[in-house]
Formats: sequence, C-alpha cells, structure tokens
Amino acid sequence: MPETAAIGEVFEVKVMIQHDMESGYRRGQYGERIPRNIIQHFRCRYLGEQVFASEFFPGVAANPYLSFLVRAQRSGEFVFEWEDQHGKVWRRTVGLAVQ
Repeated sequence: MPETAAIGEVFEVKVMIQHDMESGYRRGQYGERIPRNIIQHFRCRYLGEQVFASEFFPGVAANPYLSFLVRAQRSGEFVFEWEDQHGKVWRRTVGLAVQ
C-alpha cells in the first residue's frame, strides 16, 4: 500500500500472508497424513474500523494473496491481523499519511 494518499483517494491494498496452508488431505513421503494447518481468518482495520475481512478454508493455496480497495479518510494506521486454526494471531501495523 502507499505511504501517502490524498484525502478521498481510493487506493489498492495488497497483502500476501506467508503460510504453508497445509490442507490436511496430503500424505508425507511414508504415507503418513500431514496434519491440517491453515490460516482461518484475516482482518484489516483502518482508523479502528474493519475495512476488509476474509475467511479461509483447506482448499486455499500456500501464501494466500489478497487485494482490496480502500478510500483515504485521514492519516492513521492500518492493522492487518490473521489467525490460524489453533488461535495463534499475527499482526502488522502500517501507517498512512493523508495529505
């Protein structure tokens, strides 16, 4: 996403979540079942309000890529948050300066 935007400007946010996204359907080298391990939820908040959310299922490829549009309102933070099936949560915060 851009570091700056004009007030009212619509811009694209691109996110790639680095994760193996193991479906639980595959077998290992010796026929053993590889346990399921997926990201289940992704959320993006801007100025404290959720502007995008997604739910994932076992059929999603590794390192899922997301793209969505947001309108710049005022300077503030974007908080990206994703959670796996075990409840582990990751967050990344990125600032936007609106001019």
